[in-house]
Amino acid sequence: MKETIKSMQGLAEPFLAFLRWEASSGVILLACAILALIVANSPLSESYEHLLHYPIAIGAGEYVLEMGLLHWINDGLMAVFFFVIGLEIKREFLYGELRTYSAMLLPVGAALGGMLVPAIFYAAINYGQPTFGGWGIPMATDIAFALGIMTIAARQAPLGLVVFLTALAIVDDLGAIVVIALFYNTDLTVSALFLGLAAVAAAFVLGRFRVRFLPAYIALGLVAWLAFLQAGIHPTIAGVLLGLSIPAAADPEASLLHKLEHALEPWSAYAIMPIFALANAGVAISLATLDMTSPIFLGILAGLCLGKPIGIFGAVFVLCKVFRLQLPGNATKSQLAATGMLGGIGFTMSIFIASLAFTDSAMLDLAKISILSASILSGLLGTAFFKLQACFGGAGEKK
Repeated sequence: MKETIKSMQGLAEPFLAFLRWEASSGVILLACAILALIVANSPLSESYEHLLHYPIAIGAGEYVLEMGLLHWINDGLMAVFFFVIGLEIKREFLYGELRTYSAMLLPVGAALGGMLVPAIFYAAINYGQPTFGGWGIPMATDIAFALGIMTIAARQAPLGLVVFLTALAIVDDLGAIVVIALFYNTDLTVSALFLGLAAVAAAFVLGRFRVRFLPAYIALGLVAWLAFLQAGIHPTIAGVLLGLSIPAAADPEASLLHKLEHALEPWSAYAIMPIFALANAGVAISLATLDMTSPIFLGILAGLCLGKPIGIFGAVFVLCKVFRLQLPGNATKSQLAATGMLGGIGFTMSIFIASLAFTDSAMLDLAKISILSASILSGLLGTAFFKLQACFGGAGEKK
């Protein structure tokens, strides 16, 4: 019996640690986003822009790679963030909520609904416009912000609902990665692409044979990153693929997968994501960036604030009816609806996709303001629904 309890605690520990990191990092992320907005609209704005575009070169002789600081953050530092996402996805499928078909049915279905419906909303509003390419922006859910708000504002929410939102957001991240890989890349250089894929394949071979020599994975990851950068594939894809290649073990705590996630998750949550927010959330607010009649603004607002809750709630409702399942954590319908609203907090991944979708700076700035506005509104709506549900107790609702 003691061994069973210990085994269950071992399986739960990575999720609980992940939940603590993501929830608390949401506060830091919000503070950094606000700070970036303040700086971008202050006398320091020119210095801020100069710093972001300051060229940094790495290498020697003929082998030098030079990019601006913003590109190093979005292409380099975020590759580590995506590597951690790869580790999280693999952990969830092996040890977490997605390890069985029955357990993964609701979060995967909800994630798909929460990606497709927002994309349809945005595409319908922007059809025939030069802004149509931003359809992937409202598909994303920011784990840190969503869990942070749920932890603070919805303490009465069932733990099963928190687990559901976490699993949903991880599947959502996987979907966003697929969208980036397939639809947000430039013209491909085939030779470089094959080199990158060969490096990734070699990493998976090492993982298949349970090789735990970390420098080998780092070397292959660097080769894949450089090759994808040259190939026209966004180099962060190398990060998530490398994360998926890291070997696991029957005992989660003894695996290289667990050790790397445990070591890197705090850096991802408390350093990489805040740095990304500082570099990308700074938008000079003007009449152009506050154009609430723009198809970009309306598409993102409709996608995140309406499409997300409709897609998440609708998918879960249909699956529960068809397969006669209970709502996650035996939650009420209003709690599920509130969770769907929190799913509309896009931020990190939405801004990342926007930076790939729009090369025009005016469109990108408007998209960032739209994402921030829609994410704040989604957070407020989700919080309000949870508070109302707590006051009225969801009387008469069928669970």
